[in-house]
Amino acid sequence: MAKLRKKQPINKQEIIEAFTEMAKVKGIDKDLLQGIIEDTFSLLIKKKYGNQANFEIIVNMERGDVEIYLTKTVVEEVLDPETEISLEEANQSPDEQYEVGDDYAIAITLDSISESFGRRLITLATQSLTQRIKEIEKNNIFNEYAAKVGEVVIGEIYQIRKNDLLIMHNKIEMHMPREEQIPSESTRYRKNQAIKAVIKAVRKNGPSGLPEIVLSRSNEKFLERLFEIEIPEIYDGLIQIKAIARDPGRRSKVAVQSSDERVDPVGACVGMKGVRIHSIVRELSNENIDLIEYSEDPVIFIQRAMQPARVKEIQVFPAARSANIIVSEDQVPLAIGINGQNIRLASQLTGYSLTLIKEGVEDIDITEFKEEFGESLINKLLENNVKSAREFLDTDSGKLLEIEGLNKENIKELRSIILSEFDEEEDPEYIENLESKIE
Repeated sequence: MAKLRKKQPINKQEIIEAFTEMAKVKGIDKDLLQGIIEDTFSLLIKKKYGNQANFEIIVNMERGDVEIYLTKTVVEEVLDPETEISLEEANQSPDEQYEVGDDYAIAITLDSISESFGRRLITLATQSLTQRIKEIEKNNIFNEYAAKVGEVVIGEIYQIRKNDLLIMHNKIEMHMPREEQIPSESTRYRKNQAIKAVIKAVRKNGPSGLPEIVLSRSNEKFLERLFEIEIPEIYDGLIQIKAIARDPGRRSKVAVQSSDERVDPVGACVGMKGVRIHSIVRELSNENIDLIEYSEDPVIFIQRAMQPARVKEIQVFPAARSANIIVSEDQVPLAIGINGQNIRLASQLTGYSLTLIKEGVEDIDITEFKEEFGESLINKLLENNVKSAREFLDTDSGKLLEIEGLNKENIKELRSIILSEFDEEEDPEYIENLESKIE
């Protein structure tokens, strides 16, 4: 016949030490953990002895001790077993004699909990404790990283997936969606590779149940933070970054301004022999960076933003936040840039809608196309501040599709009519963007 193994008593100190170690690993305050432990044992007591039970739980984290006392009132006849004990039962112990109305304290040990409460209650308490700790861990992570949005972190790639990267930082999982990556880097990522990125957003409930921390390398804020790290004058506030426009991994324009007229903001950012700017360019996989000195004068600012193209004349319309850029024929390719990159970034940087006009070629009032467009559509364009042929060509395809009467097909047709008037060719990128739009 098999011998029964003697049940080992529960070591209270080991339990408290285990909880304390858990608090340290999860970053939970010891006093807060003590409260959770008290709540957990309260749940057990109430489940066993009822919600009206009068009890006291004393948790001493320093000594590693838990004391639980259940108090009942001594009565002649028990009407409420949860809160009362009969005089006869209370006086069964020879150590002390009680009278009616006295408080009768019962010490509940952890051993007795494990023996009398049953596996179901112990499991319930364990689940409650685990859930509370997870909630606190979740809130701690969220609060810590929500305060760090806009800061740069260095993590380690631990999983490369089709649409994002999973990155570990201080044992916290973060992810970088494909749209937040620099396109030219996607084929060069390796597992365990160190990677630098800015915290773009923190959402409380991620797919794993923990907060979702979104990183970015393509965001303008990442470039701004790199400038702060590499250029002391920016970190100290002597030089300000006024605006940034990015085509991640390809080209950026950064407008800077000095609060001290003796300091050249562009020169300070470039550094001796370009050492400062080159470290930023390397971090961004050789992204070209145009440094531009900011000006309150929109004409000067736009002129600088259009570099490397040399501009002949700029006609600014402040109320409409638009401007006509007049350049000589030989400067047109530079002004436009590859796939319209230069003028697009200049527009983003300055906040002005820029229309490029070749020197000697005048713009055409949109009403001149009434026969081709139809009077109704002309009126709709005028209502949406599209007053000239150039403005029609330079208006974002998404905005045109919002105008009643326009769709992808007639936009392409109308552009073809206007371009033929200017003897110009269609921009393939514009058509590609147009086709990608959902009407």
